[in-house]
Amino acid sequence: MTDNNEELRPTKMRGVAFPKAKYGVVLAIVIIIVVNLIYYKETIFSYFG
Repeated sequence: MTDNNEELRPTKMRGVAFPKAKYGVVLAIVIIIVVNLIYYKETIFSYFG
């Protein structure tokens, strides 16, 4: 089988350069932490205040 990785992607996604998977994992963790800080800011600061 001589399938190329390009052929497995949908047509609209072929020109998109995907970042490495580890950067996506780190970005997802950072986004989760930031969103939690925004939502639970009062709760977190009430423990220290």
